Amino acid sequence: KLQIVAGSFVLFSLFYHFEPFNYFAFMSQEKAKAFRSKPLVDVDPKCLLYVHQREFAATTPADKCVSVIGSDDATTCHLVVLRHTGSGAVCLGHCDGSSTWSEVPLLVKAVTSLSDACKEGRLELHLVGGFNDDSTTSHNLSLDILAAFQVQKEDIHLETCCITEMNDVVVNGTHRPVVYGIGVDVKTGDVYPASFPHKGPAEELRSARTFTGGEMVNIYDSSRGLFQIGPCTWSQNLDIAFWLSQNDDTILKYLSTSPRAEPPHFVQHMKSTIQFLLDHPNSESLFPGGQPQFYHRTETGDWERVVQS
Repeated sequence: KLQIVAGSFVLFSLFYHFEPFNYFAFMSQEKAKAFRSKPLVDVDPKCLLYVHQREFAATTPADKCVSVIGSDDATTCHLVVLRHTGSGAVCLGHCDGSSTWSEVPLLVKAVTSLSDACKEGRLELHLVGGFNDDSTTSHNLSLDILAAFQVQKEDIHLETCCITEMNDVVVNGTHRPVVYGIGVDVKTGDVYPASFPHKGPAEELRSARTFTGGEMVNIYDSSRGLFQIGPCTWSQNLDIAFWLSQNDDTILKYLSTSPRAEPPHFVQHMKSTIQFLLDHPNSESLFPGGQPQFYHRTETGDWERVVQS
């Protein structure tokens, strides 16, 4: 069950607009405001495990390959961090509302399976993302995520709730998220606003997987320190070449859930993903023998593909 820190009335006050606006909701807004005011951290890729849309990853403080898990580019999407305070096991997922009710149990299991031997501690939840978008996509996703955690059998304590209305700012008359990305320190559990210049490994492949309808997937084996992706499947579709000749406004209008709030690199990212799909019409060629692509962290901190014999 979900335990709401700083008062359960926050759900009603902020999402159902019940009055009066009580003290507990005020305190939750204050916590969200404090989170938004934290300095933005530009995360070093040499310690990072980056999570793309419809991906999640989990590890423990014993991991010698990863010290930060992070994700960004979340407009209507929500970034979910779940951590066990006893074991230190932590998971970050990037949820877009495609299948929230089946995704939340995956995140919970990822943490509890790494915490089985731990008798002390509790599960703590941090939610960041969304804004007051015209289509209320963020609002609906916020409610779905909260409801999905509420029905879990585990006691889960909501520590950070910086979502939708509590993550909204108006810039030149346009609503936008305040925080687009977060990182979580694997050793300490600290969660903070973050940006990521490097989103690898296999950034274009992972984006293509999501673009073609891939479901939420675990990308990391913490027991071996291996990043993994695939095998993915998609059908050849030459019609998508149409988008490469379209202007930015058209791409934003039809390929984004929040055209006026996307980061500056959104259009180029979409074009690169489409070009990757055109260059690789047969996904099977990317996964010899039907096996995933694996990457390990080198001594210099880079992700390097493991060549399988």
